[in-house]
Amino acid sequence: MKKVVFGSCLLLASCSPAHPPAQPDVHYTVGPAWQALGQWYYPREEFAWQGTGLAIRQNGAEGALTADGEVRSMATMTASHPTLQLPTIVTVINLENGRQVRVRVNDRGPEQMGRAIALSTQAANLLGMGSEPAQVRIVEDEVASRHLAEILPGGVALQINAAPKEQVVQSSLGGSGGVVVETGRGGVDIPPASGGPIPDMPVAYAQGYAAPGMLWVETMDFTSRYAAMVQAGSHGGVVKPVMFGQSMMWAVRQGPFATISAADAALKRALDNGFNGSHIVVE
Repeated sequence: MKKVVFGSCLLLASCSPAHPPAQPDVHYTVGPAWQALGQWYYPREEFAWQGTGLAIRQNGAEGALTADGEVRSMATMTASHPTLQLPTIVTVINLENGRQVRVRVNDRGPEQMGRAIALSTQAANLLGMGSEPAQVRIVEDEVASRHLAEILPGGVALQINAAPKEQVVQSSLGGSGGVVVETGRGGVDIPPASGGPIPDMPVAYAQGYAAPGMLWVETMDFTSRYAAMVQAGSHGGVVKPVMFGQSMMWAVRQGPFATISAADAALKRALDNGFNGSHIVVE
């Protein structure tokens, strides 16, 4: 009798799913600092960010939840970025062949040192990428990214609309009229509280001109050009002007490097010397 019961238990266990499918809970998030391979990353809101670097293919588990609560699918136009708010919309341009794709960044990564973005299989294929890292330029769509932050749970609009009912503000416009700003939807199209899926990005690419560059390791940015020059002189680097938001900064760079392996070695030396935040750029 015991053998029969044991056999029945095995049969039931084999029929039961080991892992139920992940349920989406899409929301806006910036998230805490995170660490990979000894390097710290500090996510922040940057709605008009752009930069260059090396792109690789994603290797995350299919069907798992991303950092913003989406169900990961390598067949969609999605990507991972170390610091941008999630989700956000960016255009990725392959500088080596001129192709460009538009993707939604919905996860953290890549964890590999010196890589700027990781693309889903679909996006990487359309970008003409092989198995090796590709030189890319990344340009955020400010309008589309702000829109996501405004309509998704956890974003700006939700925080305003979640204020207590008694916090009603009234301001007079003159005469007998006035404007009352109340809590509630306020005309903003906010997805259901369940955080259901959002539409996939179009599976498409545009063809432009190739513009490959050389690889540099950017170690730090300064508000003072003189301070940047002092730092560059002590570490054998050069000073380059860069835009940080609406402000001019001075970057200290080492290079150029003709190969990815040489740039990776210089990046590791910079990180080992305490220059956390050092990264590879293309120019």
